[in-house]
Amino acid sequence: MAKGIAISQQIVALKNAPAEALLVKYKELYGEDTAGTHKTYLWRKIAYKPQELEKGSLSAKAKDRINELIKEYDPINNKALKPDKPIVASLKDKRIPIPGTVITKNYKGTTYQVKVLEKGFEFNSKMFKSLSAIAEEITGAHWNGYLFFNL
Repeated sequence: MAKGIAISQQIVALKNAPAEALLVKYKELYGEDTAGTHKTYLWRKIAYKPQELEKGSLSAKAKDRINELIKEYDPINNKALKPDKPIVASLKDKRIPIPGTVITKNYKGTTYQVKVLEKGFEFNSKMFKSLSAIAEEITGAHWNGYLFFNL
């Protein structure tokens, strides 16, 4: 990252950079290529590195605590928390992320978060059967939920 410019400003400046530029920056910071080409992934990895270099990485104790919390509460990666019955692939729409995923949508300057459940969705502490119902609650107009949430 450039000297003299605050790290936060540099991170914001990279937010809209093309993927090719992010790949170059990634290699510059990490000294190797990455298989990941998703812009958000690259941006986050690039944003983390200069902060880590300036302020130091997480302590071993903090990393251990994070791993404990993942083991205890992460329903996506923790097999013990997953339901006994798998979702039948033919019944589940492939556009919907796996249960436990949080879908984020920026709309008119406000960020909305929807949690994917086994059967339906959770938004503002209420349960919904469809993304379209949530999109309508947010906008006041009927929307195709998949289009509104870019799925």
